Amino acid sequence: MEKERAIKQFLEIRKYGKKMRLAAEQWDKDWKTLIAVMLSARTRDEVTIKVCENLFNKFKKIEDLANAKFEEVSKIIKPVNFYKNKTKNVIACAKEIVKNYNGKVSRDLKLLIRLPGVGRKTANVFLAEYDEDAIGVDTHVFYCSRKLGWAKSKNPHKVEEELKKLFPKKYWGKINLYLVRFGKTFTSKKEKDAVLEKISKIK
Repeated sequence: MEKERAIKQFLEIRKYGKKMRLAAEQWDKDWKTLIAVMLSARTRDEVTIKVCENLFNKFKKIEDLANAKFEEVSKIIKPVNFYKNKTKNVIACAKEIVKNYNGKVSRDLKLLIRLPGVGRKTANVFLAEYDEDAIGVDTHVFYCSRKLGWAKSKNPHKVEEELKKLFPKKYWGKINLYLVRFGKTFTSKKEKDAVLEKISKIK
């Protein structure tokens, strides 16, 4: 895949995604952003955002969340998928950030993925939200990238590396944003594939 062609396709796909708030966006504290991304895994952004608003309304500081009881958190985040496991990780993650990072979330990928419940995708989505050069490969990015021929691997980490080689750094932080919005706009696979087929013809 030629870089110039891929960039043209990327800028075209951006036009198809409806403007919508995603789970990582518009939080006033970095720890809230990270927790929101953690909770959004396998859960719709609309659900995650509402749950997070309720969670952060009760626990206004990360120290409060670090000292929260399992039952308190699980009751609030129950609408998200895998809420019991996420409850455990959210509290443990908050404790770790308070204890080892003075309540601030690291911008170092290697340190981020050491936190409980924070995988590579979550870390990269978080970093991209703070204008770091990162690509979070979720199901939308994985699907669209392979469909358009930007990546060939069946491994998300390798897809991330392929995309980094293909796109200049200035686009990295927007790849997840635009492809997720595109994926959420076209929920029908048939409709999504039809648009991707059209975009794939751009030279």
